[in-house]
Amino acid sequence: MKYLSLFFASLISLLSYSQYTEVINSKRPGFSESPFGVGTKVYQVETGYFYQKNNNPDFFTNRKSRGIDLYLRGGFIWEKIELSTNFKYQKDDRLSNIVTGETYPISGISQFTVGIKYLIYMPKYKDPSKEIRSWKAKMAFDWKRLIPSVGLYAGFNTNALSIDYQAPSFSPKAVILLQNDFSENLILVTNVVGDYLTLNDQRTLGYITTLTYSITPKFSIFGEHQGMFTRYTRSFDLGGGLAYLINKDFQVGLNLRTDSQMDYLNIYGGLGISYRIDRHKDKIKRDKTIDDGSGRIQNNNDGFFKRLFSKKSRRGKPPKKRKSRTSRKIRTRN
Repeated sequence: MKYLSLFFASLISLLSYSQYTEVINSKRPGFSESPFGVGTKVYQVETGYFYQKNNNPDFFTNRKSRGIDLYLRGGFIWEKIELSTNFKYQKDDRLSNIVTGETYPISGISQFTVGIKYLIYMPKYKDPSKEIRSWKAKMAFDWKRLIPSVGLYAGFNTNALSIDYQAPSFSPKAVILLQNDFSENLILVTNVVGDYLTLNDQRTLGYITTLTYSITPKFSIFGEHQGMFTRYTRSFDLGGGLAYLINKDFQVGLNLRTDSQMDYLNIYGGLGISYRIDRHKDKIKRDKTIDDGSGRIQNNNDGFFKRLFSKKSRRGKPPKKRKSRTSRKIRTRN
């Protein structure tokens, strides 16, 4: 019974860890995804317009694509868990004759993915602002920052798509999410991706790495490299862009990329926005140790089980009141 209680205590501790941030945490404008969720009672919309021109000589490729990409995120149950859906509507000019270059138009819903993200591990870093004894120690690099935060995304690609984009069946998607915070301004996000895992012809394996640098608290730039491998093709893309924070809940961004192999023209551009509805509330507790009895509000960092198993909070054994030295002296004199 003791070990069972400890197991549930550890489980609740993991699920109750807060990853909410005061400023919006957006997946845009890059293609990679952070292991951190948006936080409970936070609902986020990330959308934008994209355009792609592709001169790949392969048969039946899309010469031009444009459309709208919509990404919905929300924290509903626990802090470490995020639910999301990705919806894409696009119009394509698809190659029909490789000799003449003739194309024909298609349009419709090309992607509808639903998934869940879970933060597995987040390392703790030293706070250099608390180092006051040594300037060298304060400015030294914390080597623990080489250990990334780790998350896992699991979802599936639905087949509720337009006829021209339908797959043989729905298929799962899995992503390992890594993030290194080298400093407050420099962040590296790495994703290892497995998509359409049950479809042999469409199965895609790959990676995305994004390095972001915040020039100011509101303006940041990033560079990105992506490699994707299918049964018949492989591609390596280089990209970059910028993001601007209008306020703590509203961000705009620009993304540009191209094929790094330069075998043929393949350019992509995207312009989008991210907005969140923030109803997050931190748990609070009242400290009753103040003499006037009013109590002080502070963040509740102790979990339920931590307070339950604490020696000072066991039922039936209230702490004994210690008599002060002053009161003992008075009684002695009387």
